[in-house]
Amino acid sequence: MNFDQHLIIAVDFDGTIVEDAYPSIGKPMLFAFETLKKLQEDGHRLILWTYRYGKRLDEAVKFCEENGIHFYAVNKSFAEEEFNNEVSRKIHADLFIDDRNIGGFPGWGEVYQLLTNETPPIPIKKKGFFSFFK
Repeated sequence: MNFDQHLIIAVDFDGTIVEDAYPSIGKPMLFAFETLKKLQEDGHRLILWTYRYGKRLDEAVKFCEENGIHFYAVNKSFAEEEFNNEVSRKIHADLFIDDRNIGGFPGWGEVYQLLTNETPPIPIKKKGFFSFFK
């Protein structure tokens, strides 16, 4: 996959940006913020897409901002969107990055490589049987 255009990318929080410790905030996943910053530098729009709401959501947004990530929107398709029961809660994005994907979360190095078709700025660890053939 090589995306030359700028994408709207929805990113989950617990288990994806940080280790899952809900309702607390877990430790950042390895290279999560570095990869998210690089994606933003490349012109992609990031949406925080999470189960969190209220105080817990505010804590997550603040944690990301303290780590250099300011989202285009949070739990909605664009910043100006107002939620009401007549509009679908499903957001519009080109891609969704979530630890609940089929096969699980591949890690931020592989995410970056899939999106750019470039060698990630961080090493990818091979898993399982093939790790013997490094």
